[in-house]
Amino acid sequence: MYPEENLYTKDHEWIFVQGDIGIIGITDYAQHELGDVVYVDLPEVGDTFEANEPFGSVESVKAVSEIFCPISGEVIEVNTKLEDKPELINESPHQKAWMIKLRITNLDELKELLSAEEYEEYIQEQSGS
Repeated sequence: MYPEENLYTKDHEWIFVQGDIGIIGITDYAQHELGDVVYVDLPEVGDTFEANEPFGSVESVKAVSEIFCPISGEVIEVNTKLEDKPELINESPHQKAWMIKLRITNLDELKELLSAEEYEEYIQEQSGS
């Protein structure tokens, strides 16, 4: 269900890593829990974040949720399509609805993240199934 090439956080973010670049978004589980997404607040290119620091938020008809950076780095690109089409997060959370691209400053932090299989086990434990 979850792309095996990505790594995941217990806060329901995913990251796809190519060299020292990470592409980050929220998981299908997260978008399902949020419901219909109506607004996304994302950082600016050049902003820097530490691992587990909030970098933006997603507003749905149910709630507003912070999005946490899985690793430390500098924002090099923002998915501006989400400004006009936040519903892409519901439609394609693992492909079209990536949120930011980050130049990773500490690759060792990737060791703290979950594989797709570990993430699926984690959400099954959380939902009690």
